[in-house]
Amino acid sequence: MSNRLAITLLLYGMVQGVLFGAILLAVMYTPALRTNAAVFIPLAVLLSAVIAIPASWKIAPRLRARHVRRMAHERRMAEA
Repeated sequence: MSNRLAITLLLYGMVQGVLFGAILLAVMYTPALRTNAAVFIPLAVLLSAVIAIPASWKIAPRLRARHVRRMAHERRMAEA
């Protein structure tokens, strides 16, 4: 398993939770959507689960890049 995939798997749940919360707020604060909440809340779960996959995949290398830069900086400081 690559590092990117491992980081993506760790991020997936957090990203999905944030997306679900944002979509749920939009559903609950919109009167037209709130009347049909029984339909839109399961759709919010499905939509957040689907959107979280590419979002997590996109975020993962950015987290790794910061770690790699920090480790390189620490190595340079140790050598100096």
